[in-house]
Amino acid sequence: MFRRNIQPQLLAALADTPVVLLSGARQTGKSTLVKYLAAEAYPARYLTLDDATILAAARHDPASFIAGLEGPVIVDEIQRAPELFLAIKAAVDRDRQPGRFLLTGSANVMLLPRLADSLAGRLEILTLWPLSQGEIEGREEDFLDRLFAVEMKLPAQVGMDRAGLFRRLLRGGYPEVLGRESEDRRRAWFGSYITTILQRDVREISNIEGLTALPRLLALLATRAGSLLNLADVSRSIDLPQSTLKRYMTLLEATFLALPLPAWSSNLGKRLVKAPKLVLSDTGLLAYLLGMNDERLSSVSPLPGGVLENFVVMELRKQATWSKTRPQLFHFRTQTGQEVDIVLEDGAGHLVGVEVKSGASVTSGDFKGLRALQEMTGRRFKRGVVLYAGSEPVPFGPALLALPVAHLWSRASAGQG
Repeated sequence: MFRRNIQPQLLAALADTPVVLLSGARQTGKSTLVKYLAAEAYPARYLTLDDATILAAARHDPASFIAGLEGPVIVDEIQRAPELFLAIKAAVDRDRQPGRFLLTGSANVMLLPRLADSLAGRLEILTLWPLSQGEIEGREEDFLDRLFAVEMKLPAQVGMDRAGLFRRLLRGGYPEVLGRESEDRRRAWFGSYITTILQRDVREISNIEGLTALPRLLALLATRAGSLLNLADVSRSIDLPQSTLKRYMTLLEATFLALPLPAWSSNLGKRLVKAPKLVLSDTGLLAYLLGMNDERLSSVSPLPGGVLENFVVMELRKQATWSKTRPQLFHFRTQTGQEVDIVLEDGAGHLVGVEVKSGASVTSGDFKGLRALQEMTGRRFKRGVVLYAGSEPVPFGPALLALPVAHLWSRASAGQG
């Protein structure tokens, strides 16, 4: 079992919140994690709604089903019986004891209003993404916290060759995929995974038939990862009405397959582009959809920028679930073309800009967007970093620094990454 870095946050939530929901895509390890907690740190009865008998009982009489449960309870795959949310609300209102219910769900309830509203004020939601690079190697990354520190501490040299970086991009972070050595077996898993989600999970949460365009849409979106999401252009390309496309996009986001990276804005308002960027939740899945493999990647120079940017966005998003800083993620683009791939904003409004470059070298021109953001935001700007496929950290001016991509998962005290 991989140790999940979100575990302390999950236990902290159970200590003071009546209902805790651990959400995330299928096969990210939610069931494994909650079963482990039930055996080690959170004694609770485990029930899964993937069991046909339990599911039937929950749907038949939700109130009686919940009333018959004593002590802390884990309910796995809660989205399969949304009727339970109101029954859980009633039970919690009678007894607000912390940690009464630990739920897991493969759908984002924040995008399913009828579920989110029923437990407002009683529920804390944590997201379990596919494994981060640090979790794969058995360490808790602190890159985000170091980015916002007064002085950024750096690890020892952590350069990585192209082949090593390619392996990380192609395997992604799903635990099941990491155990498959051959490319054919990994591709077989991804194919079955997409079919299961689109044929089962999407239909369960949407009650919509005729979703035959979803696989084509997902494949098209993969070619636009890291780009601005232009719904009108996507609608024309796939020949779908925009109203239908918007509904499909919500379903892909609800099942954690594709998600937006919103545009950062402040009082600068009118000078900024507001469209979100598109991100897929896992680069292994992205590479599968793009038909990429070791041979194809090795023949491409430089590395496809959208794939590497997607990888960095998701690594930062994963780390944000357990970091002390807990920043929000955005992108930045002005109408004159100045842009920064990723903008991180902490609770105090401090900003860190992150540019992603797929080449093995960096020039002063690569900091153009970061300097524009620095000039626009003044004291709010904490630091600007260019992550690149090289081996050396190089300063490029006050608060501007080029860092190897491998710094993402290498702790300052960990030495060689």
